[in-house]
Amino acid sequence: MNSRERFQKLMAFEPVDRLPVLEWAPWWTDTIDRWRKEGLPAEAQTVEEIRDYFGQDKHRHIWFRPNTPEHDHGMGLIKNMDDYQKIKSTVFGDTSIDFRGNGIVSDAELEACAQAQANGEITWITLEGFFWYPRVLFGIEPHMYAFYDHPELMHQINSDLADYHKRILAKVRQYFQPDFMTFAEDMSYNLGPMLSKDAFDEFLKPYYQQVIPTLKEMGTTVIIDSDGLIDELIPWCLDAGAEGFLPLERQAGVDLNKLRQRHPQLRLIGGFDKMTMNKGEQAMRTEFERLLPVMAQGGYLLSVDHQTPPGVSFDDYKLYMKLQNEYARKATQ
Repeated sequence: MNSRERFQKLMAFEPVDRLPVLEWAPWWTDTIDRWRKEGLPAEAQTVEEIRDYFGQDKHRHIWFRPNTPEHDHGMGLIKNMDDYQKIKSTVFGDTSIDFRGNGIVSDAELEACAQAQANGEITWITLEGFFWYPRVLFGIEPHMYAFYDHPELMHQINSDLADYHKRILAKVRQYFQPDFMTFAEDMSYNLGPMLSKDAFDEFLKPYYQQVIPTLKEMGTTVIIDSDGLIDELIPWCLDAGAEGFLPLERQAGVDLNKLRQRHPQLRLIGGFDKMTMNKGEQAMRTEFERLLPVMAQGGYLLSVDHQTPPGVSFDDYKLYMKLQNEYARKATQ
């Protein structure tokens, strides 16, 4: 059973020989810098080479971003409809801008993903979400007011964004069918959602419902990427057509066992409390045991609940990988 087959069966709640073993997000630069001083081989340079060094399952990822003009993070670019109209053609004029900031995703990159998938690798993509991208344009605080001060503009942005996503998917499906995807959103914090259900239903849900059917036609599992406490948010997103969530941050109070009890078919990725990873084997084993009941049920890909922080040593991480491999098999026995 290759990585892709294993992942697809897992997300369909079907039996697998073992769970996939991977970290869905790349490591922090500071984490890698520390590990290089502690023994990570110099020849393991790229993310893919580091994954191979640790023996993780192979996966390919492309994050598609609108062509947003450069600006200070969180500060915003627009204040009104006139501002938006001035940049709209730039923002949505190209349908394949890569998150890594090095220009357009070429046909060769898409072909490489298709070949990786044919070789049994997991492939997935990220699209900017309907909470996330208006926030990029307005800035963090003005975005929250825009639901009330600029409702027409909020709808216009998300309508244009939905059209942009549909053009991207039309191109992507010429090459490969992603095994899963994430809508980048980050619309919860440690006490719950940053918007009301009424605002979600009016400003986000209609646009999810324009894009998600195409993803499901492609056989792609639809995941919402939101930090924070997501309990209240989950049924809103399921009603809009989503199927799962990541990264499931333990420090925000996310409890996977309770989520699975409430939503038996919810797909889950992440969830392993990264704060246990520098506390020794017993602390990590206790965390694996906490998650084992959900691991054994299917529909859950265990991974770090965001990214491994630089407080985790090279030896800590090697131990974590040893235990993850052990529990990846234990969960299927």
